[in-house]
Amino acid sequence: MLGADLVPLLRAAGDDVVAPGRADLDVTSAAAVKDAVVTARPDIVVNCAAWTAVDDAETHEDEALAVNGDAPHHLVAACRALAASGQGGGAGPVVLQLSTDYVFAGTDAAPYPEDAPTAPGTAYGRTKLAGERAVLSALPSTGYVLRTAWLYGAHGPNFVATMLRLEREKDTVGVVDDQTGQPTWTLDVADRILRLGRAALAGDAPPGIYHATSAGSTTWCGFARAVFELAGADPQRVLPISTEAMPRPAPRPAWSVLGHGRWSGAGIPPIDDWHERLVAAMPSLTKPRS
Repeated sequence: MLGADLVPLLRAAGDDVVAPGRADLDVTSAAAVKDAVVTARPDIVVNCAAWTAVDDAETHEDEALAVNGDAPHHLVAACRALAASGQGGGAGPVVLQLSTDYVFAGTDAAPYPEDAPTAPGTAYGRTKLAGERAVLSALPSTGYVLRTAWLYGAHGPNFVATMLRLEREKDTVGVVDDQTGQPTWTLDVADRILRLGRAALAGDAPPGIYHATSAGSTTWCGFARAVFELAGADPQRVLPISTEAMPRPAPRPAWSVLGHGRWSGAGIPPIDDWHERLVAAMPSLTKPRS
């Protein structure tokens, strides 16, 4: 979903992009990753590959770790090898690793700053934290982590697409109202990746962690009601329910609100308010999918 927005955005900005999909590159293979990096000789590497099946990760943590933790390690090793060979120039490629709010406990009541202590309570969160650490520990001057959450977009399955479908199919829809987060459009995350990559290459963005989520916050129920309203439907058809009414194998964070303090140091504005961005996104989200 994110990669499908990022690639055309980068190409429109004039970048040469190599974007292998799952069928083209096994990210769990160190040899395959090294070959791909050495062949492409990139200035920037963005890792959009991830095991995102949160519930399945609870019973397949080793497989999830291979994608979310080991693959970033292979990527970092390949970038270091490229730099050591003299082909990558300087310290080697800038690496932008995508991560998640699930690295936090999800029990606080104030936005998590970028340097807040991590305490993942799920297999998914643990494996994504391993990926963060692989990048930040090995690439102190060229490693970047962008944590995001509650993503929706025009490509792939996501919450907005599900709500639009349920609005057509059901009279009422029950949606959880005791989990709070920041609905975030993938196109906005793609834009921040582009800007951060440019700033990193120019030496204007300190390496480390950035939070790429929308400003403000709402619950899943509030998010769903906004989708209904913007689609011309009655938002009161969305009924609030508790997390306990929808038990899942992996516990969901009750609080997924991230702070955005580090963007100012890179000269890049954080993403605007979630509702404002949803309004901007809706025309592209309601187009018939091919």
